[in-house]
Amino acid sequence: MSEVPSGYRQRPDYRVDLLARTNTFTATVGARQLASSDACLLVDEQDHGLVVYFPPEAVDTTRLEPIDLHTLCPYKGEASYWALPGSDRPWIAWTYPQPHPPVARLAGYIAFDQNAVAVTIGAGRYTGVRS
Repeated sequence: MSEVPSGYRQRPDYRVDLLARTNTFTATVGARQLASSDACLLVDEQDHGLVVYFPPEAVDTTRLEPIDLHTLCPYKGEASYWALPGSDRPWIAWTYPQPHPPVARLAGYIAFDQNAVAVTIGAGRYTGVRS
């Protein structure tokens, strides 16, 4: 795909916030667990809902099949997709291998279609000092 200019040039005030969380997030389809981690990024994008992105090592990619689908987001970059073999959905997960610089931390993290995959949130772990 050709390089797409960053949407931040046209809308420098557009927000895509990457929020690190220590809560344990789990992604499942039926009884199949696809991912689990306490090092996810919660992406809060203006004009979109919240989306959980799992670190790549937390995702069981042996259950997924890469497909030849790529889309462009003017704020995050080019996305690549996976399907779930046996599913009636054309795709079920995506990643931004080389996101735009403002969201560079998102590189390689994997998100799931929340209409097809149940993403649950568990307890967080304490990482700092309370006053």
